[in-house]
Amino acid sequence: MALIEHTAAAVDSVADKGETIGGWIQHHLINGPEWHILPGVNIHLPHFPPLHFLGMRIDLSITNHVVMLWIAGLSLILLFKLSFKKNQMIPRGIGSLLEMLVIFIRDEIGIVNMGEKEGRRFTPLLVTFFFFILLSNLMGLIPLFSTPTSNINVTGALALVTLASTQYFGIREQGLIGYYKNLVPHGVPILLWPLMFVIEIMGILAKHVALTIRLFANMVAGHIVLFAFLGLIIIFKSYYVSPVSVGFGIFVYFLELLVAFIQAYIFTVLSALFIGMSVNPEH
Repeated sequence: MALIEHTAAAVDSVADKGETIGGWIQHHLINGPEWHILPGVNIHLPHFPPLHFLGMRIDLSITNHVVMLWIAGLSLILLFKLSFKKNQMIPRGIGSLLEMLVIFIRDEIGIVNMGEKEGRRFTPLLVTFFFFILLSNLMGLIPLFSTPTSNINVTGALALVTLASTQYFGIREQGLIGYYKNLVPHGVPILLWPLMFVIEIMGILAKHVALTIRLFANMVAGHIVLFAFLGLIIIFKSYYVSPVSVGFGIFVYFLELLVAFIQAYIFTVLSALFIGMSVNPEH
């Protein structure tokens, strides 16, 4: 988001336009039809007329976060494509680091939470989750880019992938009736069974809603705190507070680096746990 280098220009911009610090922060966090390259330099993205289907309004226009998702996806494909070559038996350089992380995800996340067979089977999905979310989280800390995972629609879509996986593979493993029958603990009185079934379904949905909000809220909160510290310069309309403001901003910036890794790890672990519970009902 080009946080530090935008601050000086933002001071003059906010003063000239009469904006509040809240409006300045919101302007840098929202998903809009422009890609902010530099202060005052924006790329206008394509806008398409909305589609109307069954009473719903579907807008397929290209937004800033859509572009960020494309960049994250293409970067991830190129990263693995260039790091692992067909004729190279032992990865070198960045490839060796990626191999170490993939093995860690397979052994310490997949197999630990899903068992040997299912852990190896779902390793590609878990690896994709981890690296895609990590790259999306880190993009917001790089000038010219923004954080697509600070958009609840993006985190919700990722959680829907986990939810769809739990239902599809759970049903495929146990059968339609067997899967939903096993949601209710054995030994529950027959009169309480319908109530417990509804509670279990609500629990499944609640877990994935929490998965959505956890990633979204952590990424948004970090940037709000970072912008708030930088906004102290605007509030006091003085550069004398800049050493303290920028100092705390740098601290939060490095904290955000840690949070980016932690949130990618947590999302991957919880996804492995939820899918593992659906395909291994005995656990």
